[in-house]
Amino acid sequence: VSRTWKVLAEDEVLWYRLCQQEGYLLDTSISDHSCWKLALKDCRARERALKTNWKNRIGAVSQLRYELGKILCDVHSCDGVVIAGYTSGAVRLWDTRTWDYTAPILEPMHGPGDAGPQPHVSFVRINSSLAVAAYEDGTVSVWSLMFGREPIHRYQHNQRIQALALGSEGATVATASGFEVKVESPNDRGFWQTTETFEIQKLVNFLNLVPDVTGSPVTVAAAEDIVYLLKAEDPGKILHSVYGQPVTCLDVSAHEAAFGVKTFGWLLNEPNQILLYNLETSQCLKKMGNSTGDFTCVNLQNSPPNMVVTGNKDRRVRVFDLRKSESLCSLYAHQLGVSAVQMDDWKIVSGGEEGLVCVWDQRMGTKLWEMHARHPVRHVWFNSHSLITANIPDEKTPRGASITDDDLTVHRKHRGIIYAYEFSVDQLAVESVLPICRSSYDEVTGYNYNIGLAVPYDNI
Repeated sequence: VSRTWKVLAEDEVLWYRLCQQEGYLLDTSISDHSCWKLALKDCRARERALKTNWKNRIGAVSQLRYELGKILCDVHSCDGVVIAGYTSGAVRLWDTRTWDYTAPILEPMHGPGDAGPQPHVSFVRINSSLAVAAYEDGTVSVWSLMFGREPIHRYQHNQRIQALALGSEGATVATASGFEVKVESPNDRGFWQTTETFEIQKLVNFLNLVPDVTGSPVTVAAAEDIVYLLKAEDPGKILHSVYGQPVTCLDVSAHEAAFGVKTFGWLLNEPNQILLYNLETSQCLKKMGNSTGDFTCVNLQNSPPNMVVTGNKDRRVRVFDLRKSESLCSLYAHQLGVSAVQMDDWKIVSGGEEGLVCVWDQRMGTKLWEMHARHPVRHVWFNSHSLITANIPDEKTPRGASITDDDLTVHRKHRGIIYAYEFSVDQLAVESVLPICRSSYDEVTGYNYNIGLAVPYDNI
């Protein structure tokens, strides 16, 4: 009706601001697009299509396998890059953001007396710039993702390592062995050194580095029934301690720590709970939940603001609002207990001890789909368009997998498996092409299962 209103309504600055308010294309300037109204429309359509793909499990799924690594020991991922440690001592990387999964093997740093088999990998962690692996013999190796496969730093504990933590950003590694927690990071000139060493009274079960800390790193360690806040200026600060009530899981965000506490209900008439502490004031902010089972996993860092998602031995996944004490939703999820959880604003992904990965619609409280593999799910990570899950066996030395056997690789059913799901619409065109058909001719051939194949390219 009004030409002036039409001109105003089509204004590029207005649509650019609307696009930014809705959280799209945040790192672009106004000159990057000629029509911001169309850009917002495309972003919304893409997000709607992604949501539909998630709900209906439309997309491509790949298995990340490494036969020569023997049995999977630990998996971690950051932003689509997956790191896996194996019983052969191998540490392997996959970048799932590209279709041709190149999987470099990170070389261990060989000392003078390192002949013979490598020790098992106990823990692996990865962030945007570093990869870290801790081995059974107490060695810790740190690699830079920017250059080379050789470690940039290596240090040793005298005893077996119980926990390993890597900062979500930056270059800080914390390890716990025996009654000692060690924090290592590079100095101003790039030389690695031990920043802090803390002595504590009990053996550490869980270890986390607090993200987004300026200055010296802050570590939260749960040792049996005590939770320590380890800072340089206050080395032995106890955040929480109740005798005889062990901590069963732990996660930290920039300002808070959430952990599950196991109580003896028949004795004290108090159920198992999730406690939330403020790291600045060391005050207990909330006690959430009243369950008969132990809380086995909690995810605070990746949850939406004011939310936390937990998994329990009583087979339920619970979502708590940090402004209230009772749970927002409780999903009966897994037959043998929940082992890994993550949520965003509309969905929850949970993994169980029986090997099921389930995707839930949070508001409806309904299961959208599930996938099953043989071993317990120990790692779940997702972002808007991809999902990574890892089923890791508890049995690391199955029968018939020793070095004296004829075949150096372990039977497939014992190995454990990593799945990478891709739901983004742009890549649906190639979903039907198997990874083996996407590989190049000059690829190094893998283990060929003793099958004599006629065509060289057909090596598996």
